[in-house]
Amino acid sequence: MRVRSTLTASKMPTRSAKQPRLLDQVRRRLRVGHYSIRTEQTYIAWIKRYILFHGKRHPKDMGKEEIEAFLTYLAVERSVSAATQNQALNAILFLYRTVLEIDVKWMTEVVRAKRNPRIPVVMSETEVRRVLAHLSETYALIASLLYGSGLRLMEAVRLRVKDVDFDYRQIVVRDGKGAKDRVTPLPQVAVAPLQQQIRDIGQRHAGDLSAGYGEVYLPNALAVKYPNAARELAWQYVFASDQLSRDPRSGAIRRHHINEKGLQRAVKQAVAKAGVHKKASCHTFRHSFATHLLERGNDIRTVQELLGHKDVRTTMIYTHVLKRGGLGVASPLDA
Repeated sequence: MRVRSTLTASKMPTRSAKQPRLLDQVRRRLRVGHYSIRTEQTYIAWIKRYILFHGKRHPKDMGKEEIEAFLTYLAVERSVSAATQNQALNAILFLYRTVLEIDVKWMTEVVRAKRNPRIPVVMSETEVRRVLAHLSETYALIASLLYGSGLRLMEAVRLRVKDVDFDYRQIVVRDGKGAKDRVTPLPQVAVAPLQQQIRDIGQRHAGDLSAGYGEVYLPNALAVKYPNAARELAWQYVFASDQLSRDPRSGAIRRHHINEKGLQRAVKQAVAKAGVHKKASCHTFRHSFATHLLERGNDIRTVQELLGHKDVRTTMIYTHVLKRGGLGVASPLDA
């Protein structure tokens, strides 16, 4: 005779949910905090290196001595810069404070590497034009915005159609460094090329839509709030990639922005071809933007706002104190 179990559903033993792996927990907390995909990749990489350095010990079983040993290794054995060492420390701080939720009062005693102030590399106006002349059409347009509008590299490649205002001759930088928005001038000489670029993007976007694609990544919860926005031209990247790709987070097939590494390589080659004997990069265009504005008498507070600097002392690196007022700002690219 079969015996019927006397256990009720409420008394049945339940299998506890499997605890997510540590790195998956880190990814989840980073995404909840709306960190960028690059910050996520960087933090994961540093946390992996930290764990492997200590023989795969769990971070909750380690503390101040292990962190200092890892940072010392980076500085002494790997000869990393102070900025890189601090980046590694920030990743480890995030792991302990946000993911493991461990009281880390001792973390304040961990010595951060001191960054020595360095004078930024600046190209003259002639050098800027020589470098631009050795870039392909699209790359030259992006570099023109780095110099003519003072954009950071990722601000330029992530620029969306809706944030280019031709009537007011300005570019709205959304969610820049420090999650801040700002407005910067659009050079007149870049208007026609940008308009053509957007027309080209519009034609390609129409083709994507007809093929069943056409969505673009939307930040934060905008995709939920505006479900149709991802397929609108206004939200598309001005400098979109030539190919569709799979989103590493959602798995959706989308058209992302161009890979910034291609521009970085092209600028490096253009600097060499132009005969500019300086360690110039994409960010040098932004340094040159600020320096040339100050040379033309623009007020340093205005330049600070255009660059999106939180503290004017950051802007002061381009010059000594200037006591001149400036009303309007004309882009140095239009000179």
